[in-house]
Amino acid sequence: MWKKVNACRRLFQRTRNDEVLRENRKKKYLEAKRTYQAGIKQEKLNSWKKFCNVEASINPWSQVYKLAAGKTRANSIMTTLRKPDGSETTSIQDTMKVMLEYLFAEDREDEETLHHKNIRKYIEEPLNTRDDVAFSREEIKQTIDSFNQKKAPGIDGITGGIYQRTYNIFPRVITAIYNQCLKRGCFPKRWKTAKIVPTIKPGKEKSMDPSKYRPISLLNMTGKVLEKLLINRINHHLYRNELLNDRQFGFTPQKSTTDAAMDAKQFIEPVLEKRGLIIMASLDVKGAFDAAWWPGILNGLKDLKCPRNLYNLSKGYFSNRTAVMNSNSITIDRRDTLGSPQGSCSGPGYWNALYNSMLTLELTSHSIAIAFADDLLILTRGETAVEAENYMNLEMRKIQEWAQNNKLMFNENKSKFMLISRRKGKEKGYRNLR
Repeated sequence: MWKKVNACRRLFQRTRNDEVLRENRKKKYLEAKRTYQAGIKQEKLNSWKKFCNVEASINPWSQVYKLAAGKTRANSIMTTLRKPDGSETTSIQDTMKVMLEYLFAEDREDEETLHHKNIRKYIEEPLNTRDDVAFSREEIKQTIDSFNQKKAPGIDGITGGIYQRTYNIFPRVITAIYNQCLKRGCFPKRWKTAKIVPTIKPGKEKSMDPSKYRPISLLNMTGKVLEKLLINRINHHLYRNELLNDRQFGFTPQKSTTDAAMDAKQFIEPVLEKRGLIIMASLDVKGAFDAAWWPGILNGLKDLKCPRNLYNLSKGYFSNRTAVMNSNSITIDRRDTLGSPQGSCSGPGYWNALYNSMLTLELTSHSIAIAFADDLLILTRGETAVEAENYMNLEMRKIQEWAQNNKLMFNENKSKFMLISRRKGKEKGYRNLR
């Protein structure tokens, strides 16, 4: 249609001596132009309808929703960052190096206490629990099929769809490989290299702080399948034997934030009916998944009587991990010694194993702890504000000691305290929480 419009326009422009013919060709040109413009408009409408129908059938909150809500994000472009000494980066390579050093902190053994050293020795001692059964073909097939085929691949370039077809051709070989990994406690090094894609957090586009980036890790498909097989088995062991504290409401089947809120309500209401006081502390773990201490996770698995082969495979998973970042022709890698990759399957399960020891701390009878993933709520009751403060300070010291023993820190800016009471007037002394 576009070619026809151009041809009609050229004929019209070249006709100069015959006015009647020129007028007829002008009409043909204008008619072709109107038809062409109407065709463009109709095709745009058809294309948009097709796009909406395809996207909505897959996920109603995908691109159509983002466009309508104005939540589309531009591609992240690496910009100048501020170094810890106050200076600024001068090249892409320098920026990538500062970013990796911030996002992947190093586990410093030379700064550890005697408690940390004892934990390292404890996790190396042999485990006396039974081995879990080998992976079945059906179990591996269901795990592979559970991955989204459209997800971006890792360094190997193998997508979920490619790996599904590969397994259908070689089910015995792949099953044997995974079962040998389970038997030997070996998580292959090639499967532990994460390709880092930094995405800018909303509202921090102009910041020069490295914390404005969120490191999304793209992992090899073969490793992701083994990782999911492993954490599914560990979770099955924990849930079947009811080993996790029932006050963890995050990453737990059939539990939600509503359940956590109702649990808090059941503690608060009787106290308020008796004209008592409640101090509520909301604590946020700094870094959380990125800062989870590997020996602390393994220590938690050992205390929870994890099957021996699953524990040994977890030890293999937490070793020789590498993060790689590419930009143009520059490639920088860094050794990963803390936390779980953002986007990994095992992060939530391992976090619950680590956090369980905090929820089992012996708090006083005046307090309870409620957790949703890494968010922690401490509720303490008392007859007066001073009494409630004293009990809360006791609990805070216990939690602080637990955090130090597990190399975790709480974010002061995001941690809040609230006094809950039906009494009229201001309570004196509610400024002594430490």
